[in-house]
Amino acid sequence: MKIRFLYLLILLVSLLSACSITKYVPDGEYLLKRTPIKTDNRELKNNELKEYLRQTPNAAVFGIFPMQLRIYNLAPKDTTKWLKRILHKTFTRIGDPPVIYNPSLTSLSIQQLQRYLENKGYINVKVESKVTLKKKKASVKYIVNANTPYRLSEYNVDIKNKVLAGIAADSTKSLIRRNMLFDVDVFNTERQRIATHMRQLGYYNFNKEFLAYSADSTLKTHKVNVTLALRDYLKEKNDSARKIIFKQFTIRKVIFYTNTDANVTTDLANKVELDTVQFHDFELVTPKKLILKLDALVQNTFINPKSLYSDDAVERTYSALNYLGPVKYVNISFKESQDNQLDCYIIVIPSKPVSLSTELEGTYTAGYWGIAGNINTVNRNIFKGAETLSLLFRGAFEKQDAIWAQEYGVQAGLKFPRFMLPFGSYDFKRNMHANTEFTSAFSYQLRPGQFSTTNVGGGINYSWTRKQFRHSFQLLNLSYVYFPYKDPNFESTYLNPTAPVFNPYNYNNHFIMSIGYTGSYSTFNANRPLQNYSTARFNIETAGNLLYGLSNLLGGTQSADGSYLLFKIRYSQYVKSEYELTHHQIFDKNNRIVYHLDLGLGTPYGNADVIPYEKRFFSGGANSVRGWGEGLLGPGAYNRITGLSRDFNQVGDIKLDMNMEYRTKMFWLMEGAMFLDAGNVWTIRNYDTQEGGTFKFDTFINQIAIAYGLGVRFDFSFFVVRVDLGAKLYNPVLSRSEQWRVNPGWDDLALHFAIGYPF
Repeated sequence: MKIRFLYLLILLVSLLSACSITKYVPDGEYLLKRTPIKTDNRELKNNELKEYLRQTPNAAVFGIFPMQLRIYNLAPKDTTKWLKRILHKTFTRIGDPPVIYNPSLTSLSIQQLQRYLENKGYINVKVESKVTLKKKKASVKYIVNANTPYRLSEYNVDIKNKVLAGIAADSTKSLIRRNMLFDVDVFNTERQRIATHMRQLGYYNFNKEFLAYSADSTLKTHKVNVTLALRDYLKEKNDSARKIIFKQFTIRKVIFYTNTDANVTTDLANKVELDTVQFHDFELVTPKKLILKLDALVQNTFINPKSLYSDDAVERTYSALNYLGPVKYVNISFKESQDNQLDCYIIVIPSKPVSLSTELEGTYTAGYWGIAGNINTVNRNIFKGAETLSLLFRGAFEKQDAIWAQEYGVQAGLKFPRFMLPFGSYDFKRNMHANTEFTSAFSYQLRPGQFSTTNVGGGINYSWTRKQFRHSFQLLNLSYVYFPYKDPNFESTYLNPTAPVFNPYNYNNHFIMSIGYTGSYSTFNANRPLQNYSTARFNIETAGNLLYGLSNLLGGTQSADGSYLLFKIRYSQYVKSEYELTHHQIFDKNNRIVYHLDLGLGTPYGNADVIPYEKRFFSGGANSVRGWGEGLLGPGAYNRITGLSRDFNQVGDIKLDMNMEYRTKMFWLMEGAMFLDAGNVWTIRNYDTQEGGTFKFDTFINQIAIAYGLGVRFDFSFFVVRVDLGAKLYNPVLSRSEQWRVNPGWDDLALHFAIGYPF
């Protein structure tokens, strides 16, 4: 297998390397090969400086092999024959043409680097280039002599207006610090901060261009004294412009227009053909056939009558209204009225509220192929208040030898774009800007020769967003798992009470009543997409506490083993938490390394000896340790039962996933990846049916499985199709002499098909 793979790899590289890399470089021109940057200052990062180069070489896979250019060079030059014309069109479309060295762009790059560094305080910077031309290839080396930068010595505010001066001189909020680099970008950001704060206080006409800096530098000391003041033409007390920018505005009323016509006007004369609805100082101008209720718009509007004008309120209103399902886009404008007041006009253009979608997917689990499909219908304005009703129907079939495993399910959800609570004032619920969702689900699984199971559940969930934080609080989640059928042979073989192979609890009817919280955070900046960023997610869930407390208090029904029952069913009691952290280290737009850590811990207590099967962790699969199939790793050093399509003991209460993945743009829609995964799951208690799976501090490190592999992704913008081939590197289940899989066989490989990135 290794020899065949090696031959295939050699053939592929040979094919791509066969053509000259300068095949399509015209005579007298040069292919740009390298653009290194050398600086004399370690504080200057090459990744940041490269953003200002106006010309860079062709993208390279793993930063070495220019695959897109190589594919372009496969295109035949002779296009007189139809086959060659097709090949030429195909290869030139999916590949990239050679980047031809352009001296003008090199000069522009020097100017851009010079300007950037001068703005950062390196006033005496010198940027030069050294160009090497050889065999139709060009290398441009940029040499940056930063010299000693200028730093801030003194910072003063010379403004007479008390409000503006107080904001500018607030040292706790100011971005300006003594001895900082004389960074023009920071000073401009400080101007924007001050202007934003002023506009938050109702100064509608104020902007950062009314503020200016004056600088006084000393050449020998490389120190700068900076003073912030108003523009010269605004310093006169009687200046008319000064009176305008220091005028504080309040909102008089808010008027909504909902119409399918994108050219709707706010001219009051158009109200003749429309209906008008009022609520306090909010007004809705709508066609006679109501599109959206006024209350739904008010609930998602933070521009409040009788309050000061605020940029933040405008941005929050844009975000909230555009988030509503039946809204296509929104436009907000203001008109000055009498007595320092503004009228706010919000034009809402609706979208089609009803959609129907279908999905068909292939599945592969533990060596068995299957097919699954979904039908999903959504009405995003079911009650004319932007409420979303969704229905999902799912069916799945998997051929296991001569039998077919089956799964059917239906899910229904009703989401309200507001905080639905029996308490709290109207304004409190508005300011929370939460969504309330009621969910219900029914599923049925049939595993011939084993069992059938039915799961019925539902819940109430609240979700809201604050800046970069997302929150979700599951107030109530109910789940009832029922086993209508167990095959007698399966039951006697695997669930025998005297010597069970599988934990019998997993196949008993059980009831779960849980609450939980999920929070997530991201440092991604859309304005700087090539900047490193991290995302984090935290989840905690607990079940059975209220029922257990009531059972103790009221003397509930107990089974023979002392556990409490609800409607003759033992209910679950546990706590479970999971933390996930992902970091993107970005080299350029084509290359990055992604690091991922996933930790999970759960424990049963009180009324339960084990966490329900569907709530436990598993390892292996497309998003975990990819050398193993889904749910085929662990727990610990547990040796799975052979001959089964799925060993239901391969779950745990503790989870560890550590992943590192190098992602690179290859050509056309294709991306490549190299990955290294490590992890496993463990049980928190010593269960007889999961021998070797218990977590122990002195053994768990030797039970961490390791895998590596290659992947291909097809990025279609709106979704990503992923194929990963993982290989076992360290298998903790095998004997010590066989654990390291230096000569992997077919059994050490796992192929994964998935939608989206793994993390």
